[in-house]
Amino acid sequence: MTAKSLLITFLFCASALQAAEYKTKNLILVTADGLRWQEVFSGIDPILMHREDTGMKNADDLRNSLWAESPEERRRLLMPFLWMELVPNGVLFGNAERKAAVTLRNQHRFSYPGYSEILTGRPQDDVIDSNALRPNPSRTVLEILREQWALPRSKVALFGSWSIFAGIGARDPNNITSNAGFQRIDIDGASLRLQELSRLQFEVLTPWRTVRHDYITFGMATEYLRTVRPRALYIALGETDDWAHNRRYDRVLETARYFDDCLRQLWEIIQGDPNYRNQTTLLVATDHGRGSTPDDWHGHGAKVKEAGQVWIAAIGPDTPARGEAENAPKITQSDIAPTMLELSGLDYRLLEDVEGKPIDWIVGR
Repeated sequence: MTAKSLLITFLFCASALQAAEYKTKNLILVTADGLRWQEVFSGIDPILMHREDTGMKNADDLRNSLWAESPEERRRLLMPFLWMELVPNGVLFGNAERKAAVTLRNQHRFSYPGYSEILTGRPQDDVIDSNALRPNPSRTVLEILREQWALPRSKVALFGSWSIFAGIGARDPNNITSNAGFQRIDIDGASLRLQELSRLQFEVLTPWRTVRHDYITFGMATEYLRTVRPRALYIALGETDDWAHNRRYDRVLETARYFDDCLRQLWEIIQGDPNYRNQTTLLVATDHGRGSTPDDWHGHGAKVKEAGQVWIAAIGPDTPARGEAENAPKITQSDIAPTMLELSGLDYRLLEDVEGKPIDWIVGR
């Protein structure tokens, strides 16, 4: 055996020995498209909430229910589960004011590049420069988990509100179970609830032809979780972004609050099921940020600098209860997939040309 072969063998053995200590047996990733760090860390925006051009003209009840003098209280009113349950028992990164910013590596700062960076551990700026529907150019963490864990296709699943997730989730769409956008359920033995939601999505329409209601996506995903019990699940919710593009800040707030309630329901399912309780890590993130002024809060992209700032949260059996991160090491969106592989007992370098690394504060180092 050559010296190089010995070194590779040593590295993989060392990684396996370290990974054997992890309690995580299942991984669940949830994303809210374009949900700004400003709302996550400060709640309702004091400027946007009074502007008539943001859809807040007739939203007195909403405004009053979310307003408080301090940012800490406002964020608890908007996202009570995140701040009163997940953060105290896990960790949340992304507050630049506490020197815990999370940034994008990709330069495009819109959805497909962001989600691909999350799932592959690196930017692919030269080959992913649009939101066109196409398979991911690289193997994703979902495909690697299925292969390395030797799982049937049904045990690694993706449910997305946006139709483009049919391509984002995998280089080979047949490698995982996925359902995205206005797509009928095509799963052997689908429960009656899954069939009902599949039908309902075509009756309760959204203003967008490629994005169904998050209620449908989340309902499908949790029903799949209960009935099929996948080991890896990705739930990609989208309305926080689409309502922002429509300049409806009232709807952004309402869907952010709904997203938080989805996290609550999901965690209750996890902790109430012996197959998942105390052996599942939940990671929460967003694909990109947005502008911070009345002129650009609704947009993002390469020309919007603050669109490159995002956030990441995690809770699980291997993640210490650090709370809101402060003075944290440099973290990028590319670190999410490596973190998932590390927690799963796999070498994160299985990701092709990976640029990210496992997040020490999540994996317990």
